[in-house]
Amino acid sequence: MKKVLSIILGGGAGTRLYPLTKLRAKPAVPVAGKYRLIDIPVSNCINSEIFKIYVLTQFNSASLNRHIARTYNFTGFNEGFVEVLAAQQTPENPNWFQGTADAVRQYLWLMEEWDAEEYLILSGDHLYRMDYRQFIQRHRETGADITLSVIPIDERRASDFGLMKIDDSGRIIDFSEKPKGEALIKMRVDTSVLGLSKEQAQQQPYIASMGIYVFKKEVLFKLLREAVERTDFGKEIIPDASKDYNVQAYLFDDYWEDIGTIEAFYHANLALTQQPQPPFSFYDEKAPIYTRARYLPPSKLLDCHVTESIIGEGCILKNCRIQHSVLGVRSRIESGCIIEESLLMGADFYQASVERQCNVEKGDIPVGIGTDSIIRGAIIDKNASIGHDVKIINKDNVQEADREGQGFYIRSGIVVVLKNAVIPDGTII
Repeated sequence: MKKVLSIILGGGAGTRLYPLTKLRAKPAVPVAGKYRLIDIPVSNCINSEIFKIYVLTQFNSASLNRHIARTYNFTGFNEGFVEVLAAQQTPENPNWFQGTADAVRQYLWLMEEWDAEEYLILSGDHLYRMDYRQFIQRHRETGADITLSVIPIDERRASDFGLMKIDDSGRIIDFSEKPKGEALIKMRVDTSVLGLSKEQAQQQPYIASMGIYVFKKEVLFKLLREAVERTDFGKEIIPDASKDYNVQAYLFDDYWEDIGTIEAFYHANLALTQQPQPPFSFYDEKAPIYTRARYLPPSKLLDCHVTESIIGEGCILKNCRIQHSVLGVRSRIESGCIIEESLLMGADFYQASVERQCNVEKGDIPVGIGTDSIIRGAIIDKNASIGHDVKIINKDNVQEADREGQGFYIRSGIVVVLKNAVIPDGTII
């Protein structure tokens, strides 16, 4: 894998994940109580022995830069690195990144300095565990110019994805974006060609792109330099290349979730608490997910009732009930609280007891969840200060709302409290 260079696409403005992306880049959004989204593809690379990793981003990249600088430091004995490349103006190109392909195109001058034979292009907002060595091996064995990682899909969900058609050798010969009706039926393929059993192939007769690609170096450079007006890999570069190049499919038959929307992000996090077996597990010693070491103390639970939940380190919970929820690092829950089916991202710092007491005496609200508050079906971003006797329950079942001035949004019926927001005592949402 020494000849492989990985490029992780950090995404655009992250509008589908707003307001979680209001103050941070999409790959820096916290996930599972202690990680960031970027940790997933970077850890997959490290576990696959790929140590040259660029992350391309252009929006709110300060927190992403900070996280990567603190987390991924390889020794001086190899050429490994994880480096953020932000959009920049140059005399040749004064524009922002115009799409996924354009982002890579603008940094080709830097990429070609490395002695790489394959370029692995990944997305920064997916939850999955994958050994890229097998993916690249398939690419080499088939003599492919480009290989796409694909997932098998059943008929019920097929119209939500961009689908592909393959021939008997696994070569991709046709693309269709979210087809329906007759167009959908035309995209059926024999997925047993890619390794599924006959029974699985009958249940899942469609394949969809995961947005993960391997390119031969010379093919990537040629395609990006020849067609400068094409700015997106999935919609333009790869469909056009399939006519003249050997574009192969690699089947990934395991858990994969695109968590680029508030609803998908919320459900993917809560699914981690499922019993007996969550769809994705962070408890895999052979392929761990890495993140920043914070050296926090263990969590302290004082007379609490906790069921089906994940509690990050450094939390303090007092006489409360937590059910089917994920609590991030340094979460603080006061007595009498009920937290149900919610994602709390915790805090970036501790407030000393004296400071918290002074805040209360002055009428200010300390960071954390105040006494006798109820939170149900919500996402509470970092450093939020929730007062006493607050009810965040979406009592009117509102599906969409923008209440930035009041410190929250509602997306797909999920209340999202903003980072650093202050919700006064007695508030009902």
